[in-house]
Amino acid sequence: MTEQTVKPSRGRKRKPSPAGDGTGMPGEPSGTAGPVRIALRRTWKERHGRTMTVWGLRTLLIVVLLATWEVTGGTLFDITFTSKPSAIFLRLGEWWADGTLWTHSWVTIQEIVYGFLLGALAGAIAGFVLASAQLAYRVLDPFIMALYSIPKVALAPLFIVWFGIGMHMKVLLAAATVFFLVFLNTAAGVREVDRGLIDAVRLMGGSRRDIARKVVLPSSMTGVLTGLKVAVPYALIGAVIGELVASNKGLGYLINDAAAQFDTAGVFATLVVLSVIAGLLNVCVGLIGRRVNRWKPVESQG
Repeated sequence: MTEQTVKPSRGRKRKPSPAGDGTGMPGEPSGTAGPVRIALRRTWKERHGRTMTVWGLRTLLIVVLLATWEVTGGTLFDITFTSKPSAIFLRLGEWWADGTLWTHSWVTIQEIVYGFLLGALAGAIAGFVLASAQLAYRVLDPFIMALYSIPKVALAPLFIVWFGIGMHMKVLLAAATVFFLVFLNTAAGVREVDRGLIDAVRLMGGSRRDIARKVVLPSSMTGVLTGLKVAVPYALIGAVIGELVASNKGLGYLINDAAAQFDTAGVFATLVVLSVIAGLLNVCVGLIGRRVNRWKPVESQG
């Protein structure tokens, strides 16, 4: 059973309904404004048909691409450079069986998650604090943009000198990549908060803490979540770049090792694993976004 939102027409007042008569909310006062949720009975196909169609088309597209790749590999393309899906899945099976896949994937997953959490937390806090202080934000903005413009690949050798080639270097490189994306989106969300809401809370006697907690923070969550979604692949990029530059374990190391042996199937197999990790992280961020945005009006939730 689903719900449909209906807005009562203006100028009409609804009479209070006695409890249990099935015509309205029990004891609802007359003249109540706002959206009304009406339960609708729909079949499973009506509720999930469009979603199943989308996933069906996605699956079909993947199957067609893989089949085309498999057929043309070795005929139109040299498999030395492009490999074939069958060889890629075979390599994944071999790595799964001997434990190589789990060992190196777990190292990279830790680097990505720790780097993402560290960079996202620091970026969200810094963006919220600095964007709330107009003078400080205007002073620091050009310096932050200058640091953001530095290619993060160029930071890898410096991070190796500072932190060595262990996990800390990859975590901090991923965090540095994530920080600026979350910071800029959070700051933009804070600066775009409706000033009318802030003035209304002030007129009602709200303190600066009330304004920050009940107006600025909820309203800026859209910017924070946008930054988190954009930052997911960059956390992965930062961690893998660190592994490519200097590492003896991790998926980046697997890519280097496979490329050195001209094992194209191994390179593609590692890329498949990285894509799966990025997809799972995006799903987690999406679930967090749904949870956080429950406060929004029905129309805004779409």
